Amino acid sequence: MEQHLSQYRIFFEVAKAGSISKAAKLLYISQPAISKSILRLEESLEIALFVRTSKGVSLTTEGQIFYEYLQNAFSAIEAGENHLTKIKQFNIGKITIGTSNTLCKYILLPYLNNFMKKNPNTMVSIFTQSSDETNFLLSEGKIDIGLVAKPAKTCNMSYISILKIHDVFVATPDYLNNLKKIFNNNFDPFRDGNIMMLDKNNATRKYIDSCIEGSKLQLKQSIETGNMELLIEFAKTGIGIACVIKEFIQKELEEGTLVEIEMPEGLSIPKREIVFLYDEKNINPSLASFISMLKV
Repeated sequence: MEQHLSQYRIFFEVAKAGSISKAAKLLYISQPAISKSILRLEESLEIALFVRTSKGVSLTTEGQIFYEYLQNAFSAIEAGENHLTKIKQFNIGKITIGTSNTLCKYILLPYLNNFMKKNPNTMVSIFTQSSDETNFLLSEGKIDIGLVAKPAKTCNMSYISILKIHDVFVATPDYLNNLKKIFNNNFDPFRDGNIMMLDKNNATRKYIDSCIEGSKLQLKQSIETGNMELLIEFAKTGIGIACVIKEFIQKELEEGTLVEIEMPEGLSIPKREIVFLYDEKNINPSLASFISMLKV
């Protein structure tokens, strides 16, 4: 097809003008050259495209069909060129970001808000799923950058550390006081309380399980969900003890709406690092701007 593109353009202009001489002036090509090009095209397609008359040329039935297809094709090409011009003129770019619903709300959105103020013409696509799925999409090159808890192996990916988070167990003061009344002052919140956690397939839950594995801590879990926000709301409602991220409930802790429950002696949940993960080999201009903002 590539070798025929110039012939297609010549055919298209002749068909539109209805005259070889008019097309020759528009294309700055001699009439004999145009006639020769059309003849070669007809020979390659093995079909007549024009009927020659004393007044010029007119399309055959087959020529008209071919003209309509080329009209759509050249319109699409022109639209593509115009779009590229706008991208250059208005600095339009695109970024695809992968993250979880929780990290999107509490961490990504503030960064996006700042970025979009400086880059209003950038198109941003956000894929929300588990951290494991985000890492997979990133490795497959299906997203530009991922916001995740730093994996044990970054697999040659570059990363920018954003913050460290604490996984903690919290409940309302009233809920804990009620447990004291029921089980007396020697109650154990982890033994006697209703424990609420993320589902077992969640990366955060897997991390918590790995931290308490092998310990004497036995959690009497009653509620399991895939949504961190729900866990926070469940805890605030006073129906149990929720395992949540401390940095996302600072207001509740400061106001006393929720209180943190100390881990049993000798047991701790180490902090986790939240990072933006990306491939240095696949950085487009918009992503480069986003990364620059993160590094400030």
